[in-house]
Amino acid sequence: MKLQDWEMLNALYVTENITKAAKRLFLSQPTLTSRIQSLEDYYEVKLIIRKQRGITFTPEGEELARHARQMLHEQVRIEEKLNNMKQQVSGTLRVGVSNFFALNKMPKLLRLFKQQFPNVEFQVVTGWSSEMYRRLLNHDVHISFIKGDYNWKDNKELLYEEEICIASPWDFSWDTLPDLPRIDYNTDEKMRQIADNWWYSNYKQHPNINIHVNQVETCKEMLINGLGYAILANLVVRPHPELVTKPLHLPSGETITRKTWMYYHDDSLQMNIVHAFVNFIRALDVKAL
Repeated sequence: MKLQDWEMLNALYVTENITKAAKRLFLSQPTLTSRIQSLEDYYEVKLIIRKQRGITFTPEGEELARHARQMLHEQVRIEEKLNNMKQQVSGTLRVGVSNFFALNKMPKLLRLFKQQFPNVEFQVVTGWSSEMYRRLLNHDVHISFIKGDYNWKDNKELLYEEEICIASPWDFSWDTLPDLPRIDYNTDEKMRQIADNWWYSNYKQHPNINIHVNQVETCKEMLINGLGYAILANLVVRPHPELVTKPLHLPSGETITRKTWMYYHDDSLQMNIVHAFVNFIRALDVKAL
């Protein structure tokens, strides 16, 4: 098989849809279908089964798709090794970034890094911290910026720590909180546990959630417009001093916080581009950006 075949099988495996895979590969659907047929003819096996919505792989197709993914990883590894042998900071840095960090920190970091190292390109994926952790475990990225603590035996460096707080458009007392309208938003499991554990340690009734939104940034806009209070990290609302914020505390009196880390594999530091980026982040006050 050729590199293009590996990429095709991987795209099909990820999307489970011929149309989406063709779009991802910048191919027409008939071209992609023809290439699938060529592979099936070559190996004399059926690779995929078309369904009403999407496709599924046959056992033979699954095996070939796993092989394609391994070969793509090997291709990336050899390209990175060759770039590293040039003894210069160049090539593509693959980074996984949690959603808030991606929106509020990452663009500035990448711009500043590229000013120092103009021959560097970036491949950035964003999502929940749990997903960025999984991508790092799978070596899909070199570095992940992650909120919260995960089981990790390799390198991680603390970037900053922020308080979890109640943010409200009006002043409030703690005893009235269950009756006030709350804005909720989709977040990762660890942040959800923090909010729920605090709430049910202090109140018997459920919160009065009357608005649920997809992202924390949308939640912030709802706050600013006086539609309710929310439980979130204080960096989200730091630019808005008109909002009332009160930190959450454990029964011991300790303030509840959440840490943001830079996770990476120790052996990736052998690559010039990763080594340079890690040193670059170490020299910055990331929280102040």
